[in-house]
Amino acid sequence: MKFISESILKYKGWKLVNDIDLPAKCVICIAPHTSNWDFFWGNIFRHVLHLRAHFLMKKEWFAFPLGNIMRTLGGIAVDRSQNMSLTDSLAEIFSQHDIFRLVITPEGTRQLNTEWKKGFYFIALKAQVPIVLAFIDYNKKEMGFGKLFIPTGDVDSDMMEIMSFYKDKQGKFPERFHV
Repeated sequence: MKFISESILKYKGWKLVNDIDLPAKCVICIAPHTSNWDFFWGNIFRHVLHLRAHFLMKKEWFAFPLGNIMRTLGGIAVDRSQNMSLTDSLAEIFSQHDIFRLVITPEGTRQLNTEWKKGFYFIALKAQVPIVLAFIDYNKKEMGFGKLFIPTGDVDSDMMEIMSFYKDKQGKFPERFHV
């Protein structure tokens, strides 16, 4: 699968940027997320690096026949109708594993969202793991890991710094991305 993924990247003119060493436990914040194509390119990137990572997706995507595929790819179904602390549950999962990486899109949707969801931040804070700032930039045809960020607990200040990392990144549909 690595060879196929590398061939696709080369054929389509994409470049991988990997400016950091990926920790064994981390929350990977990936943006911009403006298209379903982001999932495709993210998986290509994952295969090139032999990266085992998990991601959250609404439970509707886990119905037959996609459910088994999503779980195989690392998907964790989220039932938004349940009144439970997803942050606590995920922090517990982090504590139970030597290696666990969780990929989250902070916008929470492919549509324009001027208010990023902070769940990824609170999960990392509660689990006491770093946040890796990852990106897919359609303008430059680059994707990768750009920065390691340690949450301080000052949510507003930290979010401003995290969002500033993405100011020069462009989604497939730029009008749907706001930082």
